[in-house]
Amino acid sequence: MLETSARLLGLLSLFQGRRSWAGSELADRLEVTTRTLRRDVDKLRSLGYPIHSTSGMEGGYRLGAGSTMPPLLLDDDEAVAVALGLGRAASGGVEGMEEASMRALSKIEQILPLRLGRRVAALQSMVVTAPRTEEAVDARTLSAVAGACRDEVALRFRYRDRKGAASTRQVEPHRVVHTGVRWYLVAWDADREDWRTFRVDRMQPRVSTGARFTPRQPPAEDLAAYVTRGAFAPVCRARVKMLTAAETILKWLPARSAMVEAIDEAHCVVELGAPCVEFLAMRLAMFGVDFEVEEPPELVEAVTRLAQRFARAAAARP
Repeated sequence: MLETSARLLGLLSLFQGRRSWAGSELADRLEVTTRTLRRDVDKLRSLGYPIHSTSGMEGGYRLGAGSTMPPLLLDDDEAVAVALGLGRAASGGVEGMEEASMRALSKIEQILPLRLGRRVAALQSMVVTAPRTEEAVDARTLSAVAGACRDEVALRFRYRDRKGAASTRQVEPHRVVHTGVRWYLVAWDADREDWRTFRVDRMQPRVSTGARFTPRQPPAEDLAAYVTRGAFAPVCRARVKMLTAAETILKWLPARSAMVEAIDEAHCVVELGAPCVEFLAMRLAMFGVDFEVEEPPELVEAVTRLAQRFARAAAARP
C-alpha cells in the first residue's frame, strides 16, 4: 500500500511538471509495467485528476483541467514562494482577494514541514511592506478584463480620468500590465482610433463584453516599458545649461533619465523632465552647481521663487 501511494505521488509529480507524457516513458520513469501504469492513472482519475488518454504509435496521457480543484504537489521552493505570495496578496492591492488569500495561506501553513515553516516565518517577519496609497483593484473587474484579452472580445465600460471626468469607452483589449504599483489595460480605443492605456482601478466594477475581434499589431514589443513611459511621462520638460562638466552631472543624473550633452570641459546642456516646474527647480538645486535656464520661462519663475524662499529662510536664522 505504501509503495502504491508513493508511486501515485511520483506519477502526480511528473504530470504537474509536464502535462503530456508517452505511456512507455511514464512507465520507464516509474519503473513499472504499462498495465500497472494504467491502474495508477485510473486511481488518480478517481481522486479528481482529469487525465486523458491520447492515441498514437504508443499512446500516452495528458493532464487536463477539471471541474474541481484537486490537490497539488509542490517542492520546497515552490511552497515557500506560494506562501509568501499569498501573504502579500492578503495585504491588499486587489479588492476581494484578501480573505481568500488568508484562507489559502492558513491551509498551506498547516501542512508546511517545520523547516519550511521557519523559512516562511523568517521572511515574513523580516520583510516590511509599505502601506498602499493607491486604490485597490476590484478582483472581478481585473478578471473580466484579463479574460476579454485572452478571448479577444471587445470591452465596454465606464471610465474616469485623472481629473475625475467620466466617459464610456469601447475598446479592443490587448494586455493587462502590472507595473508593481498599479494595474493597466492596453487597448485599442474604437472611438478614438488609437491605442490607449487605462488604469483598471478607474474602471467601474461592471464591464460588458461584445463581439470578437481580430487582434491588431500592439503599439510596442515591450508593453511593460510602454505603459511605464506613459504612466510616468514628465509633464514639464526643460533645457538647462550647467556650468560644469557633463561627467559631473552624470554622477547625479543617469543618462537614461535625461539627455546630457557636453559643450566643453566646463559646460554642458541637460534636457530633463518632471511632473511640475517646482520639482524641476528643486532637482536643479540638488546638483550643487551653477546653471542657466534656457527654457521654459516658467522654470525661471519657479527658480526665482525657490531662491527667494531659501533667502528668507537664511535671513531668519539668528
